[in-house]
Amino acid sequence: MISSFISRRRLRFVLPGVLLLAAAAAFADSPPDPASNLQAAQQAIANAERVDAASHAGVELGEARGKLAAAQRAVEEKQLIVAQQFADEARAEAELAAARADAFKANAVNQDIKRSTATLVEEMQRKTGDSK
Repeated sequence: MISSFISRRRLRFVLPGVLLLAAAAAFADSPPDPASNLQAAQQAIANAERVDAASHAGVELGEARGKLAAAQRAVEEKQLIVAQQFADEARAEAELAAARADAFKANAVNQDIKRSTATLVEEMQRKTGDSK
């Protein structure tokens, strides 16, 4: 009776560990699927192209395209982990290209607003000076 109690108690502590190891082994056997990573990279590149990143962040967009091509080659060569890594890098480069293009455009708008404001200030000063 005491030995069955001890066995049950040991089983209660050992069983979760065994189940955890079995689950880890099941996940380790299945190869990674880079399809979602590739799709995310393609979408990020398309978005960067939509915001005209080629004009304002061509280097980054080129890097993204190159890394996407490398990811696709890695998939063909059955190097799925490498493919995921390249796809993730391609997505990051494309997002950087889009952000730089957006920043360039925002800076241009900001400069236009500053010029317009300076022109308005000059006009106001001239009109104020004329009335005196």
